[in-house]
Amino acid sequence: MPTYRDEVVVLRTHKLGEADRIVTMLSRRHGKLRAVAKGVRRTSSRFGARLEPFMVADVQLYQGRSLDIVQQAESLGSYGAEIVAHYDRYTSAHAMVEAADRLNEAEATPQQYLLLVGGLRALSRGEHASRSVLDSYLLRAMALSGWAPGLGECARCGRSGPHDTFVAQQGGIICRDCAPTGAARVDAATVSLLQSLMAGEWDLVDAASAGSTAAASGLIAAYAQWHLERGIRSLSHVSAPQEGSR
Repeated sequence: MPTYRDEVVVLRTHKLGEADRIVTMLSRRHGKLRAVAKGVRRTSSRFGARLEPFMVADVQLYQGRSLDIVQQAESLGSYGAEIVAHYDRYTSAHAMVEAADRLNEAEATPQQYLLLVGGLRALSRGEHASRSVLDSYLLRAMALSGWAPGLGECARCGRSGPHDTFVAQQGGIICRDCAPTGAARVDAATVSLLQSLMAGEWDLVDAASAGSTAAASGLIAAYAQWHLERGIRSLSHVSAPQEGSR
């Protein structure tokens, strides 16, 4: 059986037997992978700490009939310790890796891998508010999967904006003529923040008011939950932005 190497982000792990784990990973070149890490739960394991969630590693795998086997693992990014030490980073990272795990195999591209690595790195460094890093990641990950929300023209009829109604089921910002009764109205500052989160304009994101940040987070969560097949359970544990937090 052949062996192969790839760069991976560890998404989750499950115990197998007394000393092994099944590791689910998003890889740079081979999409999502599930592999057995033998003996990884023993204190003498050579690479146990390198195969924990949020870690980035260069792995060598042996191609098995049902599950591949991890033979080697070298750390490329040790983000876990800095993430788990802060509740807001930890919950945001969990939501990010859960969203990545929801990707269909065809959507698990090198771009998705690089986006997730960048998001985890930003969380570990505390470069921006954790919820904003998560929100930007979700918007970009969905865009890479073909679900980019409309944030300018009406997502339903294409009429030029600006518009002030957001409906997740209809693809994002829509005009009032297309909006169903009771649809959520969105102010211009929140629409601008959504656009900045999508574009990675962090100077504008960091300067946004707490009210706009909270409103944008709610819309992004609703949009992600609608489009991802089973939703993101970890989002329920992520703290909402609070007034006065900036």
